Parts: sequence; C-alpha cells; structure tokens
Amino acid sequence: MAAFVWSTNTSGKSVFGLKFTVSGNLVLFDRNDATVWQSFDHPTDSLLVGQTLFPGQKLTSSTSSSNSTPGFVFSYSSGLQAVGFNGQNIPLASSSGQFIRLDPDGHLKVYESGELNWNAVVDLLTSGIGYCGYPMVCSNYGICSSNGQCACPDDANSETSTFRQISYTQPNLGCSLVTPISCSHSQYHTLLELKNTSYFYFNIIYTDKNSFLDEKIDLENCKKSCLKNCSCKAALFAYDSRKGCLLLSEVFSLINNEGMVENVTVFLKVQKSSTAPTNSPSKKSRQVTIMLGSSLGTFFGVFFVVTSCFFILTKKRESEELDEFFVDQVPGSPTRLSYEELRVMTSNFNDKLGEGGFGTVFHGTLSDGTKVAVKRLNGFGHVKQSFLAEVETIGNIHHVNLVRLVGFCAEKSYRLLVYEYMSNGSMDKWIFQRHQELTLGWQSRKKIIMDIAKGLTYLHEECRQKIFHLDIKPQNILLDEHFNAKISDFGLSKLIDKDQSQVVTMMKGTPGYLAPEWLSSIITEKVDVYSFGVVVLEMLCGRKILDRSQPEEDMHLLGLFKRKAKTEQLLDIVDKYNDDMQTHRAEVVEMMGVAMWCLQSDFSRRPSMSVVVKVLEGFVDVENNLDYNITTPVVPRAITATGHQEDAIGDATPLFPSALSGPR
Repeated sequence: MAAFVWSTNTSGKSVFGLKFTVSGNLVLFDRNDATVWQSFDHPTDSLLVGQTLFPGQKLTSSTSSSNSTPGFVFSYSSGLQAVGFNGQNIPLASSSGQFIRLDPDGHLKVYESGELNWNAVVDLLTSGIGYCGYPMVCSNYGICSSNGQCACPDDANSETSTFRQISYTQPNLGCSLVTPISCSHSQYHTLLELKNTSYFYFNIIYTDKNSFLDEKIDLENCKKSCLKNCSCKAALFAYDSRKGCLLLSEVFSLINNEGMVENVTVFLKVQKSSTAPTNSPSKKSRQVTIMLGSSLGTFFGVFFVVTSCFFILTKKRESEELDEFFVDQVPGSPTRLSYEELRVMTSNFNDKLGEGGFGTVFHGTLSDGTKVAVKRLNGFGHVKQSFLAEVETIGNIHHVNLVRLVGFCAEKSYRLLVYEYMSNGSMDKWIFQRHQELTLGWQSRKKIIMDIAKGLTYLHEECRQKIFHLDIKPQNILLDEHFNAKISDFGLSKLIDKDQSQVVTMMKGTPGYLAPEWLSSIITEKVDVYSFGVVVLEMLCGRKILDRSQPEEDMHLLGLFKRKAKTEQLLDIVDKYNDDMQTHRAEVVEMMGVAMWCLQSDFSRRPSMSVVVKVLEGFVDVENNLDYNITTPVVPRAITATGHQEDAIGDATPLFPSALSGPR
C-alpha cells in the first residue's frame, strides 16, 4: 500500500491542469500555464536530475528500508543541484538514469541505473565529514576509527567488559550493554567517561545555531541530569566557544578523535552490578555493626534502627523512581506535568472518554489548544508496573502507527499519562457495531490492517530493544480523524534485548487473543503475531472472537473459521452486515489466508510482522500447506456475586489484568 508522502495543499487556488515532465516533476498549472505547485519544491529523500535543494529545504531519509517513518535529515545551506560534473555540482551526467538519495544510514549517494537494478556510484558527504561522520557507520555504541575499524567502548578500570559486540564477524553492527540499563535499579547507574572520543553530531554543532546544545548547564550538572533521567543514555559536554550539554536518548556511532579534537567529552550511562564484592567497605561496615549490636545486647535498639532505615530507604527509592522520570532535558521525550496542570487542562476531570481495568480516560486541552487524552491510573502495585512500562516503552519511541505519549504525571500517589487525542476512538466500535453510520469499508479495513502490521514491525525489529506488546486487541487499536490506526496501551509490554529470542513471564493479556504458548509461560514476539491474526479475522468477519448470540457451534470465531476453511466455505463468514465487504468478498477471503498464517498453533510457523507487511504490499506470498487445526482456546468464565458464570472475553476481563481499553 502507498504511504502518505506529501499533499499539494492547493485548495482555494486556481488549478487548470497537471502534467508529469520527462524529468519526473509533477506540475500543477493555472489557465495561463503558470506553475501553481510542483513536486520538485517538496523533496522527500531523493533529488532527480535538474532538481535543486534550495536553502531551507531538506532531504529526510526513511528509518529503514521497511519503515517510512522520518529518519535522518540533510539540509544544504548554499543549495545543492543535481546537474553535472563541473565545479561543485553533483556528478549526474551519465547517459543512464541517475538520482541522489539520502539513505537510512545517513549516506547521501548518487545512484545510477544498471542492467538489473540501481547501483550507488558516488558517496557525496564522505569527503566533507569523513568515513566516521555518519550516524550509523558503526551502529549503536560503536566507536569508529579513521582507518575504518569499529570497536566497542569499555571501562579500563573494570575487571569485566561493560559492552559487547553484536557480531564479532561484523563489527559495524555495533555494540550492546552487557548489563542493560534498568529504570528500577537507577541507584546503580553510573557514567563511563570516554577519552579522546567525540560524537558525529559535533561535526556540525559549531556551525549550527539551532542545535540542541544547552549552554546554561555546566559539566557536573550535565552529568547529574543524565543520571537522574532514565531516558538519558549518554551525556555529551562541549568545551571551546560553544560550551554546553547535550543529553542523548539513543547513542549512535561514536568517533575516535586520535588527538585531532579535544573539545568534547562523552559520558555513557552504564548499569553496574548491584552485588557488592565480599571484601567491599559496605559489607565490612555491616559486619561491624552486627557484631557491635550483638556484644551490647541491644537487640531492640538494632531492630528499631533497621526498621527505621528500611522505611527511609523505601521512601528514598520511591523518590528516586519519581526522579528517574525527569525527562524534560532530552529532546523528543514526553513532558512531565503536575497534577494541578492536568486538573486544569481536563476541567477538573469532568469530560470522560472511557473507562477500563486500570483507570479512566478524560478529554483535555493543552495551553496551545492541542487536544489530548489523559489516562488516570487507579490502584497500587500493578498500576506502578503499568505506568513504568508505558513511560519506558513509548516515552522515547516515535512511529506513525503508535499512539504518542505527550506527557505524564508522577506526583505523590498520582499516576497519569497524557496521549495524543484520537478522535475516532478505538477500532472495536467501528467493526462490531451493526449501524451503517459506524462502519468501515474494505479499503479502510485493509489500510488499518497494514497500519497495525507496520506498528508491530517497528516494535519487534526496528527499536533499539525488542518490544513485545502482549495485549493486541481491537480496543487497543485507536483511529485518528483520517482513520489512520495506531497501537496503544503498553501497560503490559516487555522490553527485550536484541540478542534475546524469548522471555519467561506470567500469563497476562486478554482471553481470546492469547497464543497457545502462553500456557508454557515462555513467549516470543510471535504472541503478538497470533493476536494480530485474531484481530484481522475479527475485522474481516465483523464479529467478536466470542459471540454468545450465535448458535453454540458458531460462538467461537476460530472454531467457525477452522470449519469453514476445511469445507472451502470462507465466503460465508465475510462480514454480512457490510455491503462493501460483501462486494469485495474474494479479496477478503485472500486476506483470511494472512490471518490463518498468523494463527498457526506452532509459533515457529507464524511469519514475522515484517514478512506480513511484505505480504500485504504484494511482494511475498502466503505460505502454502498451512495447518488448519488451529487451537481453539477454552472459554474462561468468571463467577459473579450471584453465583452465575459469565464470559471473561470482551470489554471486561476479570481473570486477566490488562491496560486500559476504549477511546482516548
């Protein structure tokens, strides 16, 4: 499916016609043949022959080849034109087709058409910024040397390594922390100072007056700010004429200065072990205290002191947990708001949008007029875990198909999360309601399926850590004013290191959407793939996974789907209440093949979400010989106060705690 790239924005202007020139420029013109709008004035990641990048314009790369989310940005203050070899011009003078593109790795290259594909023939920026000047030349945490080698940073004073290479055969894939940074153990965070090391950002910082360099913070406060901020992964401090601090929420490639530049110091946040050596001073001190207490026989005194210390440390830890959400210093992070600010912007929490297991959602308005949704969490232990999961997970990731966390409040016992407002609410009311005014046609549902798939692909494969969502269901898919779908509710999500393939965890989520392997408590990202398959099937059939209004043999959608698939009667279960879905029944049944692949009982046979995206784009076919004996989970029941049993699937899920659902 095509992604939104640009809009002509010519409403109210006199447009007589359009033409597509031989150079690839789309031009809208008026009755006098004067240009009203042209695509050459709105570059994306590429420049065609004859197209100029004027001062103030920029090229924006995709995050990756499979994700069109904006990535690196290139701007050229004196103009850049793709014309020919002479002077400072770019070498585009071949008889074959050529273009310039800013690639996801930050390289600005000239591509030339070959017999079978496009080949890179010139790397334009290397002569100016050097081989090590690219953000991802050595990937995350990798240090680039002038000889083109990539290595990992390490602590010379440590007996054990702090970083390890992702691949020893491919050093350019970067490095990872041996002990991942944990917000729940922030007392063990420390900064590793790197000598003779710079960052690619500082190659341009001294000529960029709009940089994020904070010139008001000195060195010590720069370091303290990073340690207090869980989202901060590194602190950079510049000396010289532009002295100041820069905090990083993600660490790209570093540069070995080798004596060339000495005006930048890099501090990487690392997690030290919480286990102190047996001969550490702290342990000796505790032993002396115990011996002294025993010899004096002051058991009750010691008990009182220990109890008091425990209480003080608990309060201190709670305070530190609040401090670790101090994210105002990092560009792009959510804003910390006070409870009073949220009370004002929600008109004292009067306009309720929805309610669920963990709290209530209210409509709010920021001071600049922006509409938001404010989720107020209720409860204790599970709420704290949900709050931490949401802030840690989506606080510093940005994707067009993930609901954006605008801000949060962690004040006393209050825990609130502020999201972008999604005017069309959650998807369930659009696919399960049988009223014509609240319905989605085939094209809309197909686009929503693609949006969900792209969002999950980003979580599983394109973040610096894998993220398992663990609660994909229609109530957690929100729709904006243009019916673009965004995944929400990360209260149950898990952050997983890239080198981990599975995780052991307690069962959680919503019955009906849980993959069979949850019973073993050992899960992979394929549990999200299974849930995605259930959601797709619900969208195609226009009914919930469990529908008590149906005859007993048809109540469970998976059982019905399995039976109809075996008898080749899948056309019978296409949403019968939607005329547009009935018109496109053949295409809908093809999409059911995608759902079936995702619902395989053997999780190793399910596709990855990136493969699902390729299937939806038409580049990959659904696997043949699928196993139609998909597992139909036993329907759990909850005991009510009257002693009757009720279904635990749907809007209320009493047996399984899950994050707040419903419209934001």
